[in-house]
Amino acid sequence: MSGEQEALGDWLDEVCWTREGTVPVVAQDGATGRVLMLAWMNREALALTVQTGQAHYWSRSRQRLWRKGEQSGHVQRVTEVRMDCDGDALLVRVEQAHGIACHTGRERCFFRRYDEGRWVVTDPVLKEPDEIYRS
Repeated sequence: MSGEQEALGDWLDEVCWTREGTVPVVAQDGATGRVLMLAWMNREALALTVQTGQAHYWSRSRQRLWRKGEQSGHVQRVTEVRMDCDGDALLVRVEQAHGIACHTGRERCFFRRYDEGRWVVTDPVLKEPDEIYRS
């Protein structure tokens, strides 16, 4: 193992991984500070994110690694990676391509706000999902 790989392993070992080998990650727009999405990373996704400068995540539903924007083109260029005080959550500050982070075609995944016993949609669809995810 090279010195670079050892250093890479060292910092990855500082993350408090879940039993499933993942860690929650908040993606934040680096320019506006708006929270775009919550996703999960495993060791490989975090290492690839740092190596490539593009956000990679672990899909818990599909049980596979994915690069944000691999189908939609809405890639996230990572400008900074931070870890919380407990080491059990990450924050990635990103430049979001095309201003759309959510698979629903919205700027962010947090587009519903609780209001007096119900969820209210607050953010518009910027591009219809069927236009984004053409087969």
